[in-house]
Formats: sequence, C-alpha cells, structure tokens
Amino acid sequence: MPRGDVPRDAHTDADDDTPIIRVRGLVNRFGSQTVHEGLDLDVHRGEIIGVVGGSGTGKSVLMRSIIGLRTPNEGRIDVLGVDARSDDPEDRLHIERNTGVLFQDGALFSSLSVGENVQVPLKEHHPDLSDSLRYELALLKVKLSGLPANALDKLPSELSGGMRKRAGLARALALDPPLLFLDEPTAGLDPIGAAAFDNLTRTLQQALGLTVFLITHDLDTLYAICDRVAVLADRRVVAVGPLDEIEALDHPWVQEYFNGPRGRAARQAKDRPVQGH
Repeated sequence: MPRGDVPRDAHTDADDDTPIIRVRGLVNRFGSQTVHEGLDLDVHRGEIIGVVGGSGTGKSVLMRSIIGLRTPNEGRIDVLGVDARSDDPEDRLHIERNTGVLFQDGALFSSLSVGENVQVPLKEHHPDLSDSLRYELALLKVKLSGLPANALDKLPSELSGGMRKRAGLARALALDPPLLFLDEPTAGLDPIGAAAFDNLTRTLQQALGLTVFLITHDLDTLYAICDRVAVLADRRVVAVGPLDEIEALDHPWVQEYFNGPRGRAARQAKDRPVQGH
C-alpha cells in the first residue's frame, strides 16, 4: 500500500515527543481585520484535538494556514517536522503526502464518481500505480470509511449528506496520512448520523494511529472523542487541555458554551456509548 514520505524526517518518529504541529506567533489579517494575533498551539502525536471558538475566531483560517492553503502574515508553523511556510517543493510535498483533509462540504468533484474522487490523490502522488491497484485501494478506503462497495461508482449527487462526508473521508485517507484534518465533520447530520461519524473517527484514529485536528461546534463530538480541546477567542488560543480543565476556565465565552444547557446535556451524555453502525 502506498504511503507518504514520513520516514524522510527524524521528527516523524512515532516515539518522538516533538509536536506533530507547532504554531508560534501566528498572525492572520484580512485587510484591517486581525483574526489571529500571536496565536500559539501544539498538537501532540496520536491525539484527537478539538478546536472550538465563536463565529469569526478563525478556526478554518487556522487550519488552512497549517496545511498551506493560506499564507499567514506572520508566525512560524511546523508540520511533521518541516516548516509549513517553506518554499522548498520537497517540504510542501512532504506535508501534502502525509496529511488528509475533509472539508466541511466534502469538496468532492461533482463530475467524478466516488471511486474516481478517492483515486485523485493516488494518481497525483503515485502515478506509477496500475489502474487495477488504484481501484482496489479506492475500494478499501471507501469500505474503511463506512460506505458500501457500490458507492464506489456513484456520483456525489447520488449520495446523502452523511455519505458524501464519508466519501470525502475516504479521499482524505487515500494516501494513508498520519495527520488528518476534519472541518465540521458532523455539521448538517442528524444526531444518529453525527454519533456514528464520531464513532468512526475514533475507531480509525485508534486503528491507524492517526493524529486528528478536528474543528467542530458539536459539543457531543467534543465529549465523545476529543482528548484535548483548544479554545480560540480574543484572536488567540486562550486555553488548551482536557475538557475538565477547559470547563473550569474563567472566560465568558467558555462559560457560556460549555456550561450552558447544551453543554450540560453533552456532559451528561458523555458516558453513554456512541452509537455506530
């Protein structure tokens, strides 16, 4: 099975304590609006970290800065042992091959079947693979993401919203990346579908040894699967840690979000098993 170029850098050793993502002094501005000012964040290898914050706090902007889709105004970002802002093509390739991204809307190519969508990164990074092997790998990822085999030949428009998210997840996993980014993966799903996706995320993280950077507003997701939570407010990360530490933070947004009615309900439900299928 094709893999990325993880072994090329000592910092990608699974026993290394170096953060898999290290952000220091990040500044992101849009004209006169400053979204991030001196933002710092470490993401540890093998964890699921939930990133939360109110509207306009720049959760997706942070993710896009980390994966190289946006160039920050200032700051340093290290991903998988290399500088994410490097102009070196090898550094960019190293990050691309070892990260998978599920965007909020799935971002599937509407004119391609699910199988063809999953094969896009394989064709780009492993053009030497035979058509039959690419097909088999796509089928494997589709099944791994909880879709039936017959979804492989369907167009995105023929799938439900939940199935499109799983198809997007299958494509994000195509290159067996150690680092997975999920942007609001349960948005728009009913509670049963959202819980099933949470269960799938945790199962894949444990089985594949993934590190998961998860942007969400879903309190149930935070309590069900996240090891730590990073809170974006006041243009920076105001706190990062386990949920019990975050709940105790004396910050207006944190208190309203985590200790309001929805937060209390999610906390009460956290000991109930996540429903999957």
